[in-house]
Amino acid sequence: MPQHVRGVIAPGRNEPVRIETVVVPDPGPGEAVVRVEACGVCHTDLHYKQGGINDDFPFLLGHEAAGTVESVGEGVTDVAPGDYVILNWRAVCGQCRACRRGRPWYCFDTHNARQKMTLLDGTELSPALGIGAFAEKTLVAAGQCTKVDRSVAPEIAGLLGCGVMAGIGAAINTGNVSRGDTVAVIGCGGVGDAAIVGSRLAGAAKIIAVDVDERKLAKAEEMGATDTVDSRTTDPVEAIRALTGGFGADVVIEAVGRPETYRQAFYARDLAGTVVLVGVPTPEMKLELPLLDVFGRGGSLKSSWYGDCLPSRDFPMLIDLHRQGRIDLGAFVTETIALDDVEKAFARMHEGDVLRSVVVL
Repeated sequence: MPQHVRGVIAPGRNEPVRIETVVVPDPGPGEAVVRVEACGVCHTDLHYKQGGINDDFPFLLGHEAAGTVESVGEGVTDVAPGDYVILNWRAVCGQCRACRRGRPWYCFDTHNARQKMTLLDGTELSPALGIGAFAEKTLVAAGQCTKVDRSVAPEIAGLLGCGVMAGIGAAINTGNVSRGDTVAVIGCGGVGDAAIVGSRLAGAAKIIAVDVDERKLAKAEEMGATDTVDSRTTDPVEAIRALTGGFGADVVIEAVGRPETYRQAFYARDLAGTVVLVGVPTPEMKLELPLLDVFGRGGSLKSSWYGDCLPSRDFPMLIDLHRQGRIDLGAFVTETIALDDVEKAFARMHEGDVLRSVVVL
């Protein structure tokens, strides 16, 4: 029988979110219904609300979540009712050319649930990143469920579902940060701070945090940054070069997603260094760089989707590192809130007051 649950809906571009009754169908073949226990408020949800992703309103927001599998559909074997899972928004297909070449983290045919959740009047909902976890329960493709150790609280575990994984993966998987490297991270929100944690975990010798907010720079130091640059008062390119012997950083991670900060990242890297774009730009943004500089500086310009992660490999590994005390995922949680407080959490995010607000159900 379809279930009726409470969920947070974005009804239209820049309209306030509201709580609605969501109809969750029984899982079909390859699908699972998950009882959501916690879901982080991510900047991507705000992008959806503002119409920065697409116009497929109404959206069922939320995607950075952990919970318990309640039921599964025909043919599901990887997870079972009762499993404690983190939800991921890139369920690999196993069949595309990237998967067949042994690079499933680049899967070109990731999938979501085939059925739609709806409002009571039958209006179909677009779940954010194919998840829609600002709800008591949600319907996903079973491949979006990654089983992990239940000893880690859901408000902590769920953060691996997006922002924390994106940042750590941008450093370790995409940027290939290694022992002794110099790293600069531009933008010290949740994703940028996760990139700092990932760089520290990889053994970087120097980690330079760049932001316009003194509070964020202080938090970045707590997360492992060795140096900070306030780009309101200091040219970040010159500062990064001064902190790296005049050369620039081996890896520069851009966690803002704007043309001006990307240019800073480009010119702040060492010759043959790497730029990693993990900040999410909006569709109208354009980038202009002298092609001779792109050629002459060498190195790599990369974008990082979801930290180039493979959830089945990376989520359990990072949960284990947290349990061992080698990383502190709990440091990303600023506050826990109720479903009714999501609109307030968006306002706090805009004001830079939080690293992560987490809805606990």
